[in-house]
Formats: sequence, structure tokens, C-alpha cells
Amino acid sequence: MKKIIPALCLMLIALSANAAENVINVYTWSGVIPDFAIRQFEKETGIKVNFSTYDSNEVMYAKLKADKNTQYDVIEPSSYYIDRMRRQGMLEKFDKTKLSNFKNLNPKFIKQAYDPETNYSLPFIWGITGIFLNKDYYKPHSITRWTDLWDKKYADQLLILDDSREVFSMALLVLGYSANDTNPEHIKQAYLKLKEIYPNVKLFNSAVISILIDEDATVGMVWNGDLFKAKKENSQLEFIYPTDKFVIWVDNFAIPKGAPHLENAYKFLNFMLRADVDKAVALDNNFPTANLAAQKLLPGNVKNNPTIYPSPEILRNGEFQTDIGDDALNLYEKYWEQLKMGG
Repeated sequence: MKKIIPALCLMLIALSANAAENVINVYTWSGVIPDFAIRQFEKETGIKVNFSTYDSNEVMYAKLKADKNTQYDVIEPSSYYIDRMRRQGMLEKFDKTKLSNFKNLNPKFIKQAYDPETNYSLPFIWGITGIFLNKDYYKPHSITRWTDLWDKKYADQLLILDDSREVFSMALLVLGYSANDTNPEHIKQAYLKLKEIYPNVKLFNSAVISILIDEDATVGMVWNGDLFKAKKENSQLEFIYPTDKFVIWVDNFAIPKGAPHLENAYKFLNFMLRADVDKAVALDNNFPTANLAAQKLLPGNVKNNPTIYPSPEILRNGEFQTDIGDDALNLYEKYWEQLKMGG
């Protein structure tokens, strides 16, 4: 008996340790992974998900930078932060033999400039920054280009996203430059161009869905996913893909370097890559999915909706965001503060 009791204690300790390790710590954008998907993963695998969210890439990045021994197993950086974090050695290189559902991804969203071999990122949701108008106030298709928003007839009418990177991308594209331009002179030119549009700005805001529905602004700048959601409540909304190019953003799953539960991370990612799972998630969060197998399963009124899934011809006019470095970002922020203080 004296020998059995210590043995039982050791067994219980081992079982307890294994149970404690049968977890995964997931850290993603808020509002993109529904609770039912987390519960389904837990039920199918027996792995407990510790789930937390953030509202900006900057918050996520700062938290991982400050913690030399990361507590997270799966994160969801946007494309240009994937670019930054892989260059800084902050991400695990994937073992794709453990991602049997990798094949479900849309080829258009892999091997992009921010991760040329798709070794560090799995595209999850994406979208386009474009123009909107309300057809009760403006003629349909009366705006076709970013340049049109500079017309004085839109004085004090425009909704502009409260996002320096997006707004400077718009100005750079109008000037004929890349949305990822880092040339200080070009950035200064973009600032001077934005000073010209400032009298047309009614408000800067990125939480726009209620603004669109309630018609607090009837023309301006928007993400297509937000327009798609708002249009369910206000049918007069129209999304326009600017002919003078536009930005494509992608939020991707990634594994931080040194993830404490690496094998569980692969199980979670492979689960999220399943067509049936991603279809249900896409219908819940209303964002376009980068999972082609899941997209094919969506109802026709969603997968054939040009606001949320533009044609390949339109998509070719877009530019994916990449990292522009601290120097350019600091310059953006300096000019951004000057602009919002009155131009």
C-alpha cells in the first residue's frame, strides 16, 4: 500500500499536467471568430480554447514585442504586420504537412508580397477599401474614382476612415504612386493632396456601419465588408471600386515564435481551414473569406454578390498592403495629426 499511494499520486500529477497542457491560447481581431466555432473545436478535439481579442494590429504587436516568452499560440495579423513580424523573426515557419486543408485557400491570396512563399501566414478574411454613396442623395455610378471625391460639390459631406494608412494610400494612388510608397517626398505630396480634400470632410470615423445605415454620411470612404453589412438595413447604399486603384487588406492566421502549444495550434488552424467550418464563420461575420472551398459553399446571394466578392477583373486593380517601416509610418502620423487639426 505504501508503494501504491505514491504511484497513484504521481499518476494524478501527470494526468493533471497533461490536462493543463491540452489548451490553446488564441488572440484575434474582435468580431471575426464566432463562439460556436470555438465550442465546436473544443468538442471535436477536447482542447480547451483560451480566447482573447484585440482592436488594432498595434496593440497585438506591442503585446507580443513586450513578452519574450509568448503565451499565445495563434494570432491574426493583417498583411503588412505579417510582413513586419516575419522580417523580425516573430513568427513560426509553418510545417505544411500538418495543414492538410491548406489546399482550400484561394490561390489569389497566397504567395503575396507580404509573405512570398506563404510560410508564415494563412489568409482568413479580406476586404477592399473603396467608395460608397447613398442613391437617395446621389446618382448611381456618379462617382468612379478616388479623384472625384476632391470635387468641391462634396464640401462638408465626406465620411473618411479614421485610419492614416488607408487615407494616405488613397492620396498616393490618386497621385499615381504605390499605396505602399515610402518615399518621404511622395508622402509629403500625399499630405498636401489631402489638405485639398479636407474642406470636403464631414467626419473621420472607422466604426461606420451605423453611420451608413442612419445616413449620418451619404458619400465617402468605406471598407466593402462594412458596406455589405449596412446594406442589409439600407438598400440605397452602393459600393464603388475606384478605377484609379484600391487597397486590398487581408487578415491572416499565424503562429508566434515560441508558441507554447504548437501542435494544438496546428490542429486549430487546420480546423479553421475546413470548408464547412469556414463557410459557417463567413456567414456569421459577413467578411469575404480567403477560403475558396468555403466560398463555393456559400449561398448564391452571397458568393455572387459583387460588393463582397468582386470579379477577377476588378480584383486585378487592387494592391495588397505590405509593411512600409517605422520611418514612413512616423511620417504618416506626423502629417495625419496636422491634417486632422485643420489641414
